[in-house]
Amino acid sequence: MSKSVYINGELLPEENAKISVFDHGLLYGDGVFEGIRVYGGNVFLLNEHVERLFESANAIRLTIPLNREQVSEAVRETVQANGISDGYVRLVVTRGSGSLGLDIHRTGDPQLIVIADTIMLYPAEFYENGLELITASTVRNHPQALSPRVKSLNYLNNILAKIEGTDTGAIEALMLNHKGEVAECTGDNIFIVKRGVLRTPPPDAGILEGITRNAVMKLAVEAGVVVEEMTMTRHDIFIADECFLTGTAAEVIPVVSLDGRTIGNGRPGPVTRDLLQRFQALTRSAN
Repeated sequence: MSKSVYINGELLPEENAKISVFDHGLLYGDGVFEGIRVYGGNVFLLNEHVERLFESANAIRLTIPLNREQVSEAVRETVQANGISDGYVRLVVTRGSGSLGLDIHRTGDPQLIVIADTIMLYPAEFYENGLELITASTVRNHPQALSPRVKSLNYLNNILAKIEGTDTGAIEALMLNHKGEVAECTGDNIFIVKRGVLRTPPPDAGILEGITRNAVMKLAVEAGVVVEEMTMTRHDIFIADECFLTGTAAEVIPVVSLDGRTIGNGRPGPVTRDLLQRFQALTRSAN
């Protein structure tokens, strides 16, 4: 069955959903995006995702052709048109077509694209047994070169680190920043638990402040868990009692080893399991 794709105010069959080969989103990765989950037909934390989309666009001087409410409505319309109950939305804004070259003043007609589809999640056994991570040699982009708070279409930095992980059989790979500190994984934020305290790298470590990350931190505080944003090295992960990742697709997924070194007792820990249950209850109750 053909999917419907939203492009600039129109729902099109996927085979007719096309943009120009001269679009700078294609030519230079010049654009921004959001990945959003759908639970029970409802888009989870849509306002937060739309707000971050506009912030990313503003940071790169990209004008989104619709206002916030219109973008939100476009997402809901696309989800409904495709009959998505539990799935994923990719919300994209490109710079638009223009001449060859980097000058944004020689482009026009930014493209707002909404794709809604089912999603391939991590297999259930990884939530039961945990992930094994490796550390990628690919360093996270320097935050003064490109702000990690901009969720841009240029994901090559993450892709190169992901290749390193998959080459070794690891589903995810840890990325360090230019100072050798823990930043994030290729598609997920990282947390550790040490003596009951939940810790995660701060924004200035070179991370994208994930929507799921923030939701989990809020859930932890509500559960009485102390939460700290702090600079971390691999040493902190090696000696942690627990470790887990958060992300739109991953939700909350335990990590049991890094670079072949067991974390904690090598099993998903109680804080991790509790936060996963709380997050799942939150997403299902949102319906």
